[in-house]
Amino acid sequence: MATSAASLNLATQARRLYTEHLLRGLPPLAKSVIDSARNLLDKPAPHVAQMRRRDMLQSLMKGGGDAWQRGVGKGLRYAFEHGVSASRAGDMALPTAGTGMAPLALVDDDTIEREILTSRLALAIMDRASWEFTDLRSRVAKLEQRAELDPHDMLRAHVLARVAVDAWRVHGHGLEEWRELQAALHEEFAHLAEEAYHEANAFLLSQGVMPEVDLRRLIRRAQHGPSTAGLTTVSGELGVATRSLLRAGGDADSGRVGEETRLMTRASLLPRSGEHAEAVLGRLNRLVGRQVPAFGASTRPQGMSPKLSVAIEQAQQGIRQRVARQTEHGGAVVTTPALLEELHQRKQQLKSAAATPEERATIEIVALLFQSILTEERIPAAVRVWFARLQMPVLRVAVTEPDFFATVDHPARRLIDRMGACVLGFDSATQQVGDALEREIKRVVQVVEAYPDTGRRVFQTVLTEFEKFLEHYFRTQSEATRKAVSLAQQVEQRETLAVQYTIELRRMLDQMPVQDGVRQFLFQVWADVLATTGVRFGVQSEQTKSMKRVAGDLVWSAGAKVTREERAEVIRRLPPLLKSLREGMASTGMDTARQDEQIRSLNNSLAAAFTAKAAVIPTERLQELLERLESLEELLPVEGDVAIDEAMVLDLSGHESSELEVASDGGSMPTAAMAAWARELQVGSWYMLDFRGRNEAVQLAWHGMRKQLALFVSSHGRCVLFQHHRLAAFLQAGLLLPAQDEALTVRATRSALAKLDVEPNRLLN
Repeated sequence: MATSAASLNLATQARRLYTEHLLRGLPPLAKSVIDSARNLLDKPAPHVAQMRRRDMLQSLMKGGGDAWQRGVGKGLRYAFEHGVSASRAGDMALPTAGTGMAPLALVDDDTIEREILTSRLALAIMDRASWEFTDLRSRVAKLEQRAELDPHDMLRAHVLARVAVDAWRVHGHGLEEWRELQAALHEEFAHLAEEAYHEANAFLLSQGVMPEVDLRRLIRRAQHGPSTAGLTTVSGELGVATRSLLRAGGDADSGRVGEETRLMTRASLLPRSGEHAEAVLGRLNRLVGRQVPAFGASTRPQGMSPKLSVAIEQAQQGIRQRVARQTEHGGAVVTTPALLEELHQRKQQLKSAAATPEERATIEIVALLFQSILTEERIPAAVRVWFARLQMPVLRVAVTEPDFFATVDHPARRLIDRMGACVLGFDSATQQVGDALEREIKRVVQVVEAYPDTGRRVFQTVLTEFEKFLEHYFRTQSEATRKAVSLAQQVEQRETLAVQYTIELRRMLDQMPVQDGVRQFLFQVWADVLATTGVRFGVQSEQTKSMKRVAGDLVWSAGAKVTREERAEVIRRLPPLLKSLREGMASTGMDTARQDEQIRSLNNSLAAAFTAKAAVIPTERLQELLERLESLEELLPVEGDVAIDEAMVLDLSGHESSELEVASDGGSMPTAAMAAWARELQVGSWYMLDFRGRNEAVQLAWHGMRKQLALFVSSHGRCVLFQHHRLAAFLQAGLLLPAQDEALTVRATRSALAKLDVEPNRLLN
């Protein structure tokens, strides 16, 4: 970066790397979308929807999806060369300062829907790639010596989203088809964009560009002072697309647009106590701003005063030593009154050491937050100690990074909220959270204490580690959930295999003259038999191979038999074939009555074959089928959505069936908002579940592949498994509710506000 030209060249190279990675990822992305369309076609649906899915798949498969893929590639290259998106240069431009807003005008529904889909995709990308994008945005802006990227810089997520949606429309695909495939499109584009941002960041890091990214400058506040402090998060860049939608829509269909815009900007799906978390922080900033006008500044140019830094370090050591002295003998825990008294004394010492009104106000607010947290009765005493030890590290980061008070996404807040969400649902009488979880919370706090000068980064690091720990903890370390999670994973594996086997069997039999009755039996029954056997014994086991041979024997038996020898062979094979069919169906938990029904249906097809009324299956085609069945696992499509039913779970659980229940009914038709909320539920959080006559606290212990399955476990060992749609239905009906109305830090902020409303002078005293 010796010269300005060299810096600009690095920025251009970063954009080129980003674009090239996207282009390289388009072919596998298109293939994955086509596979998802195939999966949809194999699912039950009304006739109209089934025909639409068939047409959609045929349209996508023309040229292997090359047309849409080429369209996206063309749009990305145009964006790289011209800095704007889509085929219409400047179509996303917003009015510049001084020109005023464009007049409100009615626009067609198609335009509004396109904007909605674009913003949804951009939001999905930022949900996955926000941190990588934020780092890249900072580095490129520094190279180009600007405060911020242009609103429509090609690095922004909404540009990629616009390119993808426009190419979809241009190449003949409808918005309804996009919605059908929205989950797959969101997942694939988010993953691809995250990788592309990472590649560009890695390149700039190798060139020595900003090894440490300071995110404080990204926190925006209004120019009119702290009373109107704005709250901007990483995903705030999506506001460009949202404002464009609102301006274009005007009053047209305002109810629908308003609802969609609320979702796109990630407003709380269920506002708690009439206020959003952001609103609570806004109130805090306005209240403090009246007492300390400079409190709302987005940065602290002077940093922390040296005297206060020393005082915080001394306070941290004092609290640590106090806790150690009181817990080292007999395992006693520090009582809440003792903690509060210790922290109150430290607060007064810290205020004496503070050099500015902003520092004194920050000390007071943080002390009030932790006073609320430490008086929360549902936090077990053993864990409360570690929350107390977080106060000084949090104070340090709050003094130097005032955005701690401006955004709910600050990693220090998120860490406290995640740890709180995991412990607030435990039985307050026993106050036991489990040794492994308690040790992890202890480790997290000690890591934060060990790196006092790293600001938000240490909090972000341990937050990521804590999330990974939770996934591992419920799967392997928690006695209450380990068996249930293992069983749920078997459920998922079985259903995934069943879907995959069905898809591949459909392909195998697509051009073969097989009786419809046999065809449907293989798709609807035997695919599940193969999956069950594969899960139980392994997909390459002799048992699974035997079930594949049964499928081949059935297809052979269903072909026309025109010679005496062939008919005699059918008669010889039929008893062992029927016996194997019954054994296979029984292995899936199918009762005898249903087995008899399936056998009667097959008998009709076999009778037609015996009387030569069925079509003849060529020998070479039959041999090809048998060979493909042998290597079936190598041909399976990518994993798709899953479906569950209770009978299957009871079979897999064996004698432990009472330990795993399946929510197969109940709830009400969920909205799109509820479906989105169901996917956002976090492992470790507690909820109140009203199910089969019992209302009790349960903890989300496991999410399945693509969050299609979710397992909840109570402190008494009850385990309930949900499919995504059913989970959303329970949320919609209020049968599953968060155990906490608000996050721990939001509740603590409310408590602090109540005290400051009564006595605002305490900020500076």
